[in-house]
Amino acid sequence: MDIILWPFKWIVSAILWAFHELFTVIGMDAASGVTWILAIIGLTIVMRTLTIPLFVKQIKSMRGMQELQPEMAKLQAKYKGKTDQLSRQAMAQEQMELYRKTGSNPLASCLPIIVQMPIFFGLFQVLNGVPNAAANNEGILVLGNDKVEQFNDASIFGAPLFSTMLRPGDGNHFATILIAAIMVVLMSATQFYITKQLSAKNMSDAAKQSPMYRQQQIMLYVLPLVFAISGINFPLGVLVYWTVSNFWSLGQQFWVIRNNPTPGSQAERELNERRAEKGLPPVGKTKEEHDQEIEAARERAARGQRQQPMGKKRQKQQNKKKN
Repeated sequence: MDIILWPFKWIVSAILWAFHELFTVIGMDAASGVTWILAIIGLTIVMRTLTIPLFVKQIKSMRGMQELQPEMAKLQAKYKGKTDQLSRQAMAQEQMELYRKTGSNPLASCLPIIVQMPIFFGLFQVLNGVPNAAANNEGILVLGNDKVEQFNDASIFGAPLFSTMLRPGDGNHFATILIAAIMVVLMSATQFYITKQLSAKNMSDAAKQSPMYRQQQIMLYVLPLVFAISGINFPLGVLVYWTVSNFWSLGQQFWVIRNNPTPGSQAERELNERRAEKGLPPVGKTKEEHDQEIEAARERAARGQRQQPMGKKRQKQQNKKKN
């Protein structure tokens, strides 16, 4: 595992070194916890910026998967109750053909997380190695011994950045537990809202009837619970990275859902309402097409209006007026 993670540890140490140097040059304290937290935030921003293309691919793939749900439901009904090997193979082939036609990939939704995990564990190992490296006057890859010692001395309200809820280290135990608890809550809450925002606003009504929606509803509660349980073992620096990353995901996803929602979703209806207030046509339509639809709807409404019944006396009066 150390051999596999070595390149990622090197990348982590190099980016931390670069941002620490930058903040030190502008006058910040080299051994301050704030300086090192800002360096970790810089690492997060760099990684999330690099994964933007993967996020775009994730959104496109998820939309494709949602559009496929009616076809997938038909496919499942077609092979319902058929458990023989040939039927399973045929169903799998037809599923792959549907994925190919729409350019969808069930694994694409996990790409941003998968790509970040090596960096995440690289940062985890760098932070865990700080106390031993400082004690032995050693460096950690790009971080020289002087940087490691500064990192080792850095703390927030007395809580070292490499400390965890279960291993507070030599710092302020209460501060470590309190800060870690706050970060775990923020990390879990943002993950909950990210999943909730996606399933509640950016799925079409048809997709909400599918097994995919039910799976997302389960993940809505499972993922925050996983973060909460595992977070007690994460160093404070790792918690900073993951929490900032979640806030980035939240903002990025909010922007995409608001400005480029899934067709047929609540977010698209809200976008069209905002466009209507500005005198703009719905998404995907020109003003001419929208005007033609409105005119056609008015004509249908006019033809469909039922003529009010008229009494004989009133009818005679109208006939006299015409004569």
